[in-house]
Amino acid sequence: MPFVATVLTMFPEAFPGPLGVSLIGTAWREQDLWRLETVDIRAFSDSKRGFLDDTPSGGGPGQVMRADVIGRALDSLPVSAPPLLYMSARGRPLTQARVRDWAAGDGVVILCGRFEGVDQRVLDARGFEEIAVGDAVLAGGEAAALVVIEACVRLVPGVLGNQASTGEESFEDGLLEHPQFTRPREFEGREIPDVLTSGHHAEVAKWRKAQREQTTRERRPDLWAAHLANQQAKGAKAQGD
Repeated sequence: MPFVATVLTMFPEAFPGPLGVSLIGTAWREQDLWRLETVDIRAFSDSKRGFLDDTPSGGGPGQVMRADVIGRALDSLPVSAPPLLYMSARGRPLTQARVRDWAAGDGVVILCGRFEGVDQRVLDARGFEEIAVGDAVLAGGEAAALVVIEACVRLVPGVLGNQASTGEESFEDGLLEHPQFTRPREFEGREIPDVLTSGHHAEVAKWRKAQREQTTRERRPDLWAAHLANQQAKGAKAQGD
């Protein structure tokens, strides 16, 4: 069965967006390697005008999406629904490790919030995992949902064609990716590093590893610290064996 991404949203017209183009779009539309389904939350409102929000308890600005409306939308899905994700700025950071876990399963169900957010009771009662795609606040969860889905489906076997291309990407082993170059040899006074055109594969691999380490150390000291700790743990385990 293909990987299925189900999105609960007030704006189903926001999809597929970028998911419908290039190799990922082909894998969906023509190869059926993954599927995209959208659920319009407004269809489950008990209001003739499709209202699904109300004022926040305790006062304050804005509106909050109602738990009962979202609950009915969830109840329309198969009983064996896959992991439930709620896109939220206060959620746990999206990581490649979590993406790999989701991509290895049957799919994900993603709830896109709007207004001031969603009634906490439906998140707790249904076991949602709150996920943030970055330290920024968006107007709604749709853009974040696109990020999560693309990150997942690109790992589905056959979608990208060449799975080897994902081996040295950022975050796959705790390091950021090395710089990439291609023709022309010279561009605005800058040349491709000589080692990359030397034909010495061992030297190329050594250069790329060094570049990954330097980039991670400079741009993401948190990842670099975790990488060092992981390397130390592996060394200690090897000595213990």
